[in-house]
Amino acid sequence: MSRSLKKGPYIDTNLLKKISALKPGDKTVIKTWARSSVVAPEFVGFTIAIHNGKEHLPVFITEDMVGHKLGEFSPTRKFRKHGGKMAKEQAAAENNPPAVKK
Repeated sequence: MSRSLKKGPYIDTNLLKKISALKPGDKTVIKTWARSSVVAPEFVGFTIAIHNGKEHLPVFITEDMVGHKLGEFSPTRKFRKHGGKMAKEQAAAENNPPAVKK
């Protein structure tokens, strides 16, 4: 659920201080653990490294991201692949395509 309009969006104060200290166009990467913080218009054009539980993933903030939470851009789970007998057969078929007769 979204936050009450009366309260306004949650923006981490420490992150906002770090962003306001930078000059526009600065390439400095800012590390943060504040995944619940909302992307503010002041963040646009900067790179923020968002923690996913294991490492910090650098994310370049664009105008389309304003209003979303930072955690949406740093996935916490890594999808490897679906398993099973059928997946193995499909993978083998992709690696060895059948010969075409002329």
